Amino acid sequence: MTHANCPRCGGRLARDNDSGRCAPCQAAERDRLSTPPVVPAGFWEHEPVRQALAERHLGRVIRAYRCHPYHGRIALPQTVVAGWLGITQAQLSRVENGPPLVHLDRLTHWAQLLGMPASCLWIALPGQPQRSAKKPASARASTDAQGAGPDEGRRALLAGIAAVAAGAGLLGGSELVQPRRIGTADIARLNAVLELYRSVDRESGGGLLYREVARFAESVYRMLDWSHPAGLTPPLIAAVATARQLAGWTALDAGRHHDAQRHFVAGERAALTAENAPLVAMIRYAQAKQLQHLRHNRDALATLQLTYAQLGSHATPAAKALLWGAEAASVAALGDHQTAVRTLGKASDQFERINREREPVWLGFYDRGELLAQYGRVYRDMARRDRKHASEAVRWGRDSIAAFGAANVRSTVLNEVGLCSALFLADEPEQAVAIGNRVLEKCQVMSSKRVIDRVINLRRDFARHRKLPEVAAFDRLLTARAAAPA
Repeated sequence: MTHANCPRCGGRLARDNDSGRCAPCQAAERDRLSTPPVVPAGFWEHEPVRQALAERHLGRVIRAYRCHPYHGRIALPQTVVAGWLGITQAQLSRVENGPPLVHLDRLTHWAQLLGMPASCLWIALPGQPQRSAKKPASARASTDAQGAGPDEGRRALLAGIAAVAAGAGLLGGSELVQPRRIGTADIARLNAVLELYRSVDRESGGGLLYREVARFAESVYRMLDWSHPAGLTPPLIAAVATARQLAGWTALDAGRHHDAQRHFVAGERAALTAENAPLVAMIRYAQAKQLQHLRHNRDALATLQLTYAQLGSHATPAAKALLWGAEAASVAALGDHQTAVRTLGKASDQFERINREREPVWLGFYDRGELLAQYGRVYRDMARRDRKHASEAVRWGRDSIAAFGAANVRSTVLNEVGLCSALFLADEPEQAVAIGNRVLEKCQVMSSKRVIDRVINLRRDFARHRKLPEVAAFDRLLTARAAAPA
């Protein structure tokens, strides 16, 4: 005996129909190998789907989706659904049976691909507001604390990341996170959430992000009960140190230098406890960048040189290039331009030897754009002493901007500020003002105090052009920006 009606459309089935679908619905299946079907609104009210949504586990949602009666008596094969999602059947099996996904970009992409309505989700889809009724207390408290900002879309994204972290048990609401036993999966989730925060930092700056990241870093530390297996200690403490480093970095970018130093010190101690020399170096590099921003270049240079000496055999090509490039910038700022150029050459030589598979994951941000940016800084300092280097400063500035990826918005803007300086030094004030005005527009949608400080500091390089009308107008814009609230 067969069902009297097609579960997909409700039409009556022939008695000899053993497929579980009527002929029109079978015809509609022709394209299912390439794209998911358009399902009715009631599809998402099916109890197994509702239960998976309540658990905030997209893998279980996909499994419930595959087994829904709407598709007939036989569940959709994993191979078919995996093809829709752009992964293998084995990967889909791990998604369905493993821990909850924390990669927000993948969550949103798959939710959109399957046609999941925003009202069912615990994350905000692009272009759709997140339902206030579904927003967890952790995300609500966090976003309310920061108040209204220039980009509500990014605040919704941060709320989504907080929701993912809360769903993974890594972030509490108004109450403190309870200590619990940590496993390998928790460390993977922690690092995945940190990568989400890094992507937002590169795009919009630390001002929007600092409170979220600091709360996350402190929440993770409080969660530890130190009952985990001994073998997990190094990666776990390294993850905690990485969270503190990112909190310090976003605080630096937000202009909260006292908070930045507090997080850097906590992260350095954790990295030392984990006996992770490359991570210690990364944190000290961030401290040196803070010192450079505050124009304490002698202290920055001492920090970088000490870090390199202590790395010893742990110094990979990327670490050497990173440290030497930053060292060259401080040396140039102190006036020793010959040494600065030689140090840049050493950094370039090491950069060409980088094998990404052998480098620590937290050095993944260091690319050719970062190296060329240091060339730009050195040659701008040289041009301030001797204008004959200005054209080279312009060239390095343009090259660094071209080398940065589209996602690295803040680094691109910072180097556009540097190019603006170089053009003033090269006596190209019209081009400099055009770029400077464009940077000021970009600052309106960024939350980086570091970028704003650099923009306002452009004044030191256009003094000889100040009487030009367009430069005078640009100077007034800088004055207004300096007076605006941070």
